[in-house]
Amino acid sequence: MKNFKRTLITSALPYANGPVHIGHLAGVYVPADIYARYLRLKGEEVAFIGGSDEHGVPITLKAKKEGIAPQDVVDKYHGMIKDSFEKFGISFDVYSRTTSKIHHETASEIFKTLYDKGAFIEQTSEQFYDVEANQFLADRYITGTCPKCNYEKAYGDQCESCGSTLNATDLIDPKSVLSGNKPVMKETKHWFLPLDQYEPWLREWILEEHKEWKPNVYGQCKSWIDGGLNPRAVTRDLDWGVPVPIEGAEGKVLYVWFDAPIGYISNTKELCINEPAKFGKWEKWWKDPETKMVHFIGKDNIVFHCIIFPVILKAEGSFILPENVPANEFLNLEGDKISTSRNWAVWLHEYLIDFPGKEDVLKYTLTANAPETKDNDFTWKDFQTRNNSELVAILGNFVNRALVLTDKYYNGEVPECGELTEYDKNALNEITNLKLEVEKAIDTFHFREALKNAMELARLGNKYLADMEPWKVVKTDPERVKTIMNVALQITANLTIVFEPFLPFTMTKLRGLMNLDKFDWLELGRTDLIAADHKINTPELLFEIIEDEAIQAQVDKLLATKKANELEEVIANPVKENIEYEDFAKMDIRVGTIIAAEKVAKTKKLLKLTIDTGIDQRTVVSGIAEYFEPQKIIGQQVSLLMNLAPKTLKGIESQGMILMAENADGSLVFVTPSTKIKEGAEIR
Repeated sequence: MKNFKRTLITSALPYANGPVHIGHLAGVYVPADIYARYLRLKGEEVAFIGGSDEHGVPITLKAKKEGIAPQDVVDKYHGMIKDSFEKFGISFDVYSRTTSKIHHETASEIFKTLYDKGAFIEQTSEQFYDVEANQFLADRYITGTCPKCNYEKAYGDQCESCGSTLNATDLIDPKSVLSGNKPVMKETKHWFLPLDQYEPWLREWILEEHKEWKPNVYGQCKSWIDGGLNPRAVTRDLDWGVPVPIEGAEGKVLYVWFDAPIGYISNTKELCINEPAKFGKWEKWWKDPETKMVHFIGKDNIVFHCIIFPVILKAEGSFILPENVPANEFLNLEGDKISTSRNWAVWLHEYLIDFPGKEDVLKYTLTANAPETKDNDFTWKDFQTRNNSELVAILGNFVNRALVLTDKYYNGEVPECGELTEYDKNALNEITNLKLEVEKAIDTFHFREALKNAMELARLGNKYLADMEPWKVVKTDPERVKTIMNVALQITANLTIVFEPFLPFTMTKLRGLMNLDKFDWLELGRTDLIAADHKINTPELLFEIIEDEAIQAQVDKLLATKKANELEEVIANPVKENIEYEDFAKMDIRVGTIIAAEKVAKTKKLLKLTIDTGIDQRTVVSGIAEYFEPQKIIGQQVSLLMNLAPKTLKGIESQGMILMAENADGSLVFVTPSTKIKEGAEIR
């Protein structure tokens, strides 16, 4: 494995149209912060880059909804996000934004370089235009009826109901979000990045040279590449963003997915301008092959950071490429998907108010329960249990006993270590063994495993004191107790190192209690970290019990949110107009059984189902992949609309539609007989 001189760490730029929630933290910012703190503790040269993503259609829609300018929207949320990160202790070296002057200049320069190299394809096409608003309509500015499932609120790029990827021109009865009018078609010109031309290089670079990437990352990249890549537009008709810096592109901006990752570069430039003595010139971070670049992102950003952004850098020609992209899966909340639109989230700025001084408790819980290999779930009960049964009862308990006994027996002075027994030596040697396990886990981005091994050191300390029973031995062999307590305090001092990347606020407090300076990672495992006669300060508890009342208050808040969402759902979905019986009678709905199911390539929501109808076996494409694993629904009986006209979805002919009921949170439930029934039975 190659040795690098320095590490550039980037974390996905949060979108500045709302605050940060625990899903963002668990997926991106907590693991990135652990990695940055760990490398700094090892004395390595690190730049940890963050910033807000402030361009794109959702920003303009938010501004329109609130009756303010887009700049006002991003100013509000950029400030809120930055403040929350600082208070939570995410240790960015820089946290900037994509509306900065230096970002606009950098994004324009990279676009112009690629343009001058002939790296883009220029295409003219007809797109929707709102005559009243006097502007072209981006995909999210258009709604209409989905041609695949007849959902009436589909967007111009995707149907939220069936998951189909759409073109705006596919929509039935399209309407402009701006005026509510039907748009017209008007010719416009855009520039495209020909991803297909880079397929052979991507196949070699990712699929052959980076087989060590996490399986979820590698697998998604392979699926995209094997499915065939297409040219992707890098410009849009919009007045909010980085203006396209060439003649004939007036009224156009760089597509947000093109300019946002360039924010890592522009923010690095800003850092180097502000702190040249520490970080030097920006080029060494982005153009020196001795720099290791690691992107921390969520799984929804894998394609942008593993395929599209690397192609941009490759086309430019002078930049390094990411060495690793350790993307996490999604974190759910109390069994439901986190949703900003439904306010189903634990917001960071609210947590910091509701649980003051407990930043590390949330960091610990999110790391211990991190969605590293699959989606995981945050519950308030688990949060309470992690605090009370692990942080308080294991880590806090050992530290408190070690410090309190030292204060009681020796007036807070570290006793001199006498002759070590074999048991003492084994306990101290275990510190080095655990150090190696923690290093191995962090170096391979398994932060959950690393934290577990760090906690093993606290468990070791507890077991050591429980086995040695100094409170009993002090009555019969006071000299032996000095050695026992010295060993316990050496373990405690080592805890300040091993937990520093994970619990930085708590370790600052512990070092204060022990009257110690900060140690380097290399000193982890030393058995003489704290000298005899060293004076410790008055013991205090590291953590406090979180009572049921505090947890219930958070649960009640979520329940109130759920009730409000259910009411809004009822209001938003009134009973449709009456139809005649003859219209209903035309529908042929029968019971069928799913006998095969598989995901549809390059889609998030579609499953290809084979259904035994009792009459035949037919293929149905259904947008239920987010809620059901294919292998788990084989044998499931369904209600199938048999005589729906066939539709081709992603190259697959769908021969019917299964009926589903939708909960207020958007989750789906099969409409099925209460008892098993023969396939082909009619539903009347």
